[in-house]
Amino acid sequence: MAASLATPTDPALPAERFFRTSLSLLILTSTVTLVSTGKLDIITSLVAPLAVLYKGFRSWHERSAELSHRAATWCVLAYLAFFPVDALFLSRFSVGNSSNPPLFAALLGAVHFLIFVTVVRFYSAVTDRDALFLSMLSFAGILAAAVLTVDTIFLILFFVFLLFGISTFVGMELRRGAVGAVSPVLHAHTERDRRLNRALSLSALSVAVGSIVLGGVLFFFIPRFSAGYLGRASFSLSLMTGFTENVELGQIGEIKKNSAVVMRVQTGKPVSYDRLRWRGIALSSFDGKRWTSLDRKPQELKPKEDGWIYTADSTPKTDSHDPGMFYTVYLEPIATDAIFVPGKVTRLRGNFTGEGGTSFAAMRRTSILRDSTGTLLNPFHNYTAVRYAGISSLPPLNAAKLRAASTDYSPYITETYLQLPPLDPRIPELAKQITKNVRTPFDKALAIESYLRNRFTYTLNLIGRPGDDPLAHFLFETRAGHCEYFASAMAIMLRTLGIPSREVNGFLPGQYNDLGGDYIVRASDAHSWVEVYFPGMDWETFDPTPAGPENESGFLTRLGQFADWMEITWSEWVIGYDFAHQLVLAQNLQRGSRNWSESARDWFEHKQRASKMWMKSWQLQRGVLGYLLPIALVLFLVALRFNLLAELSRRVRLFLQLRGSKAVRSDPQLASRLYAELLRILARRGLMRGMSQTPFEFAVAVDSPNLAPAVREFTQLYGKARFGGAPCDTTRLRQLLGQIRAALRRR
Repeated sequence: MAASLATPTDPALPAERFFRTSLSLLILTSTVTLVSTGKLDIITSLVAPLAVLYKGFRSWHERSAELSHRAATWCVLAYLAFFPVDALFLSRFSVGNSSNPPLFAALLGAVHFLIFVTVVRFYSAVTDRDALFLSMLSFAGILAAAVLTVDTIFLILFFVFLLFGISTFVGMELRRGAVGAVSPVLHAHTERDRRLNRALSLSALSVAVGSIVLGGVLFFFIPRFSAGYLGRASFSLSLMTGFTENVELGQIGEIKKNSAVVMRVQTGKPVSYDRLRWRGIALSSFDGKRWTSLDRKPQELKPKEDGWIYTADSTPKTDSHDPGMFYTVYLEPIATDAIFVPGKVTRLRGNFTGEGGTSFAAMRRTSILRDSTGTLLNPFHNYTAVRYAGISSLPPLNAAKLRAASTDYSPYITETYLQLPPLDPRIPELAKQITKNVRTPFDKALAIESYLRNRFTYTLNLIGRPGDDPLAHFLFETRAGHCEYFASAMAIMLRTLGIPSREVNGFLPGQYNDLGGDYIVRASDAHSWVEVYFPGMDWETFDPTPAGPENESGFLTRLGQFADWMEITWSEWVIGYDFAHQLVLAQNLQRGSRNWSESARDWFEHKQRASKMWMKSWQLQRGVLGYLLPIALVLFLVALRFNLLAELSRRVRLFLQLRGSKAVRSDPQLASRLYAELLRILARRGLMRGMSQTPFEFAVAVDSPNLAPAVREFTQLYGKARFGGAPCDTTRLRQLLGQIRAALRRR
């Protein structure tokens, strides 16, 4: 029969408060883990933890259950009738821009039902069977949170859940074993109960740490080939929007007010390239307010035999001596199909399908698209987090060659990149005025770039209404704006001069984190710039936007960098951990172990030679005294052989305990040590205690008239302290030991 949870009028079972506290914290951790995913609505996120906290407070004070089993069952049945309404209608308000709204809404409805059942059962828990059911519900909450998030916060909370889970089941087993026991139950809140709780807490902590270490070892070494069948499902609450095929003036300014992390680009070291940008979408057509792309038939690029997707040519280059810039991108879910790359990308490798995992087989099944502007697109969408690696070249700006470039443009270039909408006549006049003293297209581009950068102001807070011509409003009235105004103004003015140009949207480099060797790119780093075409030199980057204010660095910034390092490490070695990572880990361990063994051997040989030289020098300097060292070494080995050091250590510890504080001298454990000393003294005189003899049987067996009274009294005092809960009478036990030693010497 299941044990009942004790009430204030019942005798307390062992570890009753420990068990109640562990169970309450287990349920609270599960609920907080679900809330920390950020996928639940605000009402559930506030009410559920508060309800668990309130019940935990009442459980700590041993209050009775608030609901009967019958009432709890009716509440669950009532919510089952309400569940379709929640899953089909109410949860739809929380799905945001999820790529699969019906599935996400159904999952949220199931999570709401799970939380409701857990809370109701918690308020009606009476028996150990209820506690076991609550533990299972809490574990189901952890599983649901694992589906909703892959964040590092989940890892920390999971470890906390593991600790409370172990302590809950330890307390449950201890209480269950005490039911029906012959010995009397413990009194509540005694010193013995508190010591038991401390011992159980330490045991649970030790088991949890051991489980984490062992689980980590198994995780890294058990072969992994897939990330699971839920790898393609996306339950993201919202996707960062703004980077689409149609970008309106002023749109990026709204994105830049958002500080959410969009991606992390791991480079290993800072990139010393002044035109470093994470290129996303190139747009060619402008209607006066909006930029669009006209290419509707992009080319599909598939991986080669080595798994790389070559983006520069149809075949890989083998004659290039420039290794290029190698990088790894961790792209968060984002409402665009663009693949962000630096410079002139030559090849990419990754799993763009979102199937989960980064195995070689998964990368062979993927593909990307490339349009005529060089924009790279993911046909499988970026609705889930995407990880990919790439190699790009970062060519320096060759001013001499750019000045000598031809102005003979192809019909496609002139038709596509010299297109102009109806413009305010002041715009082409301004372009001519700015470039009146220069002749080449390159110098004209530099002049317009410098003019906008030095004479206009960067701001995210636009004033006034742009009206039907936002570009003219920017150039001749406000003379202030954000990046897409500057880029659009430069691109359009160049087109009025007959120089092909286009606007490009992407991101600034972001903040470099030296801890993780990566650039942290946020939505606030969204940026627009200009690419200008030079025949024979391809497209070159120009950025007319003035530099914005730099963020101040401090303790919080460094703390954020540390958190980002944990995040990228978690993404790389936990979320994306697969068989390829295991090969890298094995190679690193093999290389590291070889280096460590060689270093240890060299260090040992060096120390050995130094020790020999020192010993010889010491002997020569001190003459006869030098020969005492080998003798001391021989004596030390003899002491180890006959366990003399352990015996000396035992005597010193006992000596210190006997002269310690009153609390130490009254410890029942000290009685056991003194009894062991008694047995050792008697054994040296041939009085051995048999394996089957109890202490009192052995005392009776000592029949010497000089020893028997002292041995029997000593045994009685020892038994009272060790098994009867009485304080240890250290003074009397020491006196009896002295009498026994004196009697043995007289024999």
